Amino acid sequence: MSVEAAGAAAVAEAHPNIALAKYWGKLAEGPNLPAVPSLSLTLAGMVTRTAVRLESSLTGDELTLDGEATAGRPVERVAQLLDLVWHGSEGADGPRPAVAVDSRNDFPTAAGLASSASAFAALAVAANAALGAGRSVEELSSMARQVSASAGRSLFGGFVELPAGRAGDGWLPAQPLAPADHWALRLLVAVTAVGPKTVSSTEGMNRTAATSPYYDAWVAGAAASCQQIREAVLARDLATLGPAMEASALRMHAAALGAAPPLLYWNGATVEVMTTVQRLRAAGAEAYFTIDAGPHVKVITPAAQADQVAAELALVEGVHRVITTAPGGPARLVAAGAGPP
Repeated sequence: MSVEAAGAAAVAEAHPNIALAKYWGKLAEGPNLPAVPSLSLTLAGMVTRTAVRLESSLTGDELTLDGEATAGRPVERVAQLLDLVWHGSEGADGPRPAVAVDSRNDFPTAAGLASSASAFAALAVAANAALGAGRSVEELSSMARQVSASAGRSLFGGFVELPAGRAGDGWLPAQPLAPADHWALRLLVAVTAVGPKTVSSTEGMNRTAATSPYYDAWVAGAAASCQQIREAVLARDLATLGPAMEASALRMHAAALGAAPPLLYWNGATVEVMTTVQRLRAAGAEAYFTIDAGPHVKVITPAAQADQVAAELALVEGVHRVITTAPGGPARLVAAGAGPP
């Protein structure tokens, strides 16, 4: 099957995911292979919507991100994924057509809320349709992972695993563990800053691996930690999951703090939210925190307690807002055909 050089268009949506067992670090060999296994929760309540349109008038790929024309490294990453989807696929017929990509988030971008995960997952699905590539979801997951490791997880809904890579691997998709309706949890996002973070996750991982004396210990303990979290998810055991999830996050940040120069993704409100969660737990609430490479704090709690916990988090000085999310579904195609998406 061939793809016409103009007119084909597709729109896809995907949700970010938050790692309960953290991913932090890449193997030195292979295409963006994680050094440790991770386990995440895909989140309904935040969404990236991405449109891909083939245009014969284009001389190169174009990217609009949240309404702003974008150049440089973001366009290079988009082109990398487009090339992976296109080359050797059912739809490939000569050089890949240039495309216009429009991607929009309804939550803060590049701020430690996994916007790259949802963005590249949505791009993979939309590109697959617009290019007529005929890729399976497993193929798209492995390809998206090569550009953004967490994006491989956002192809799937609910609880999702991404194994550690092995040197030289090319094929490494994420694997669904349990569906979105497996457990009636809520994940609350306490937004503690405005704007993008100053050090990207990729740069932070590379710096940690190269300079932190704690990095090897982090990698050595990650598999056992992930297995404990996996078993707790399957058993719907929040009393086990919560402490293990907090430990995974704090150990990741401990390794990052040991980098040279140190990586401090937190701000004052980050610490205050963690302290508030500990206080709520001491008072009987079931609430546990996790933090990615950014200042925002994510809090897991049973659905029945979510409103109460969210209200307490909103009172913390420095918290701009609290986003309530639930386990979400997989990336999905929402429109495809000829003409504007």
